[in-house]
Amino acid sequence: MAIDRKNVEDIVRAVGGKENIEVATHCVTRLRFSLYDESKVDSAALDANDLVKGQFSSQGQFQIVIGPGTVDKVYDEMIQLTGGARSSKDEVKSAAARKQNPLQRAIKTLADIFIPILPAIVTAGLLLGINNILTGPGIFFSQSLVDVYPQWKDIAAIINTIASTAFTFLPALIGWAAVTRFGGSPLLGIVLGLILVHPDLLSAYGYASASTEGTVPTWNLFGWHLEKIGYQGQVLPVLVSAYILASIEKFLNKRVHDSIKLLVVAPVTLLITGFLAFTIIGPVTFGIANAITSGLVYVFDHFAILGGLIYGGFYALLVITGMHHTFLAVDVQLIGSEGGTFLWPMLALSNIAQGAAALAMMFVIKEQKTKGLAVTSSISAFLGVTEPAIFGVNIRYRYPFIFGMIGSALGGVLLTINQVRASSIGVGGVPGFLSIFPNQWGVFFVGMAIVLIVPFVATVLYGRSVVSRAEKSSAAAAAATATTTVPPAGKDELSSRQSVQGSQEPVNILELAAPLSGTAVPLAQVPDPAFAEGQMGQGVAIEPSEGKVYAPFDATVAHVIKSKHALILEHASGVQVLIHVGINTVSLKGSGFTQLKNIGDKVKAGELLLEFDMDAIRAAGYPVITPIIIPAGQEMVEKIEEKIGPAAAKQTSILTIHLKG
Repeated sequence: MAIDRKNVEDIVRAVGGKENIEVATHCVTRLRFSLYDESKVDSAALDANDLVKGQFSSQGQFQIVIGPGTVDKVYDEMIQLTGGARSSKDEVKSAAARKQNPLQRAIKTLADIFIPILPAIVTAGLLLGINNILTGPGIFFSQSLVDVYPQWKDIAAIINTIASTAFTFLPALIGWAAVTRFGGSPLLGIVLGLILVHPDLLSAYGYASASTEGTVPTWNLFGWHLEKIGYQGQVLPVLVSAYILASIEKFLNKRVHDSIKLLVVAPVTLLITGFLAFTIIGPVTFGIANAITSGLVYVFDHFAILGGLIYGGFYALLVITGMHHTFLAVDVQLIGSEGGTFLWPMLALSNIAQGAAALAMMFVIKEQKTKGLAVTSSISAFLGVTEPAIFGVNIRYRYPFIFGMIGSALGGVLLTINQVRASSIGVGGVPGFLSIFPNQWGVFFVGMAIVLIVPFVATVLYGRSVVSRAEKSSAAAAAATATTTVPPAGKDELSSRQSVQGSQEPVNILELAAPLSGTAVPLAQVPDPAFAEGQMGQGVAIEPSEGKVYAPFDATVAHVIKSKHALILEHASGVQVLIHVGINTVSLKGSGFTQLKNIGDKVKAGELLLEFDMDAIRAAGYPVITPIIIPAGQEMVEKIEEKIGPAAAKQTSILTIHLKG
C-alpha cells in the first residue's frame, strides 16, 4: 500500500511540527510520541487525516492509531521527513515519564511495584478467608468450626501456614518487585527483604508489647544502642532500602572490573544497604509509617462518617486515576500495625456498587452489544475487577458511575460507623467477605445489600426516564420533519431484499475460529482506547486460559512484530486479521513469547503459531487480554458479526466475516 506523503506531512504538522517531537517510535498499530508540548497538537487536523484511525494521550505518550501493515510505512516516511533518529519504545517511554509530575511518577512507581505481587496477595487473601471460616466463632455454631470438629484443627493450621506466608515474607516480595523496578538485581531484592524479617530479629508484631515491658533487644555498636527489630508487615522500610540497594548496585557495576564483580558488587551492596536499613532507614521510615497509620486511625475513629463518605464514595475515582494502587501499601501497613484494615472493606463494596450500576444498564439501553457488555463487565466487577464496568459502561453514560459512587459512599459510612475491618487484602467484590473478620460479616452483608440495591434501582429509574425523554424528543422531531411518504417497494426490489436478508445459504462468508482458548468478550473491555473504541477495526478480545495461539484459518503469515507479541495473518480472500497478545506487551521485548512461524510461512487452520507465558506477562504488570481484530479499511469486507462467550481454540467461531460479492 502506497503512503500519501502529504498525509504524513499533515500528521507531523498536527503534532506541532518536527521541533515539537522529542522522540517517536511505533508498535504494530500506532505511532507513539513524546512531545515537548502536547497543547500544540491539532486534534481536529488529525481527525480529518485519512491515515489516522484515532488519537489519545496516555502516561505522557501521545499515540496516533494508524493500523497494522501501514504504521511502519508511515513511521519510515515520517523519519525521512523530519530527519529524526529512530527511537526505541523504551526511549519514548522514558521521555514520556519525565513529563509526568512527581505525584504521577510516584503513583506509577508504586503501581509498577505492587501489581506484579498482586497474584500472591490475592491468593493469600482467599486462603486466609477460608481459614477465617474454619476458625471464626459464631459463624456456624457459638464456637468455631475447628472447636466443634477438632479433627479439622490441623487442616486449618496448614491452610493458615500456606496463606500467611505471603504476608509474613511480604518484605521479600516487595524487595524483589521494588529492586527490579529501580533497575537492580531481583535476587538481591529478595535477600534484602528476607534480611528485614530475619528470625533473629524481634518481630514487628511483638514490638508494642516488648516496648511496654522493656524487653526490646538491642545491638551495641560502640556505645550506640540500636533496637534489634524486624519489619514484618511494613512497606516503607523495604521500599526505601530497595531504592538505595539498586542505586548502590548500579554505581558499583559501572566502576568495578568484570573479573571481580562477583566478589565485590553483591556483598558490598548488601552490607551497606543492610547497615543503613537497620541504623537509619528502618527506624526513620518505621516512625513515619506508624505516624501515618495513627493519623488514619484517628480520622476514622473520630470522623467515621466523613471517612466513610470520602473513601467509600470516591474510591472509584481513584481507580480512574490509577491512584488506587497507592492504597495497597496503606492497607498492608494497617494490617501489620493494627491487625486489620478499615479501607479494604470499602474497596470491596465500591467494586460491587459499580458492578450493580453496570448491570442496571442492561435494563436501560436497547443496543444488544452494550447490553452484553453490561452483563459481562458487571460480573467482573462483582468479582473484584471494576475497570471493564467503569470504562466500558459507567463512565460512558456518566450517571451509572455517579450512582455507583453514591451507593458506595452510603455503604462506606455503615462500615466505618461499625468499625468493620479486613484481616487480609487481595479479595474484592462479593468474595471480599472472606477477608472480613467473621464476627463482622452481618454488617458487611447489610452494606453489600446497600451497594447492590441503591446503584441498581437509581440507575434503572433515572436511565429509563432519560431514554423515555430521548424517544419522545426523537418522535417529535421525526413528526415535524416528515414531509414525504416513501412508496412501497416494488416486486423486484422486494425479491432482491429477501434474497439478501433471508437467504439460508449465504455465500462469501468467512468463519474465524478462536485462535486462543478462553472467554470471548467485547472489545470495549480491552483497557486500551485504540482497541476499546474500535479505532483499529472490528473484532473481539479473548481472556485466555492458556498461552497458545493457533491459526484461525488457512493463511499466510503477513507480518510478525519483532517483540513477538502480535502477528497478522492473511486469508486467500485477502482478508487480514491481527492477533495482539496482551496490552502494552511490546515493552517486554519478546520476553515470555515463543515465535513458531515467520513472515511468509503458509499455515493451516489450527496450526500453532505462538506461545506465551501468561504468568510472566501478568507478573510484569500487563493484561493478557488478547484482541483479535479485522483491521479497518479492507474493501472486500462487507459486515462482521462478533460472538461473545466461552471460546475453545480451533473449534468455536468468534467472528463471521461477510465478504462483498
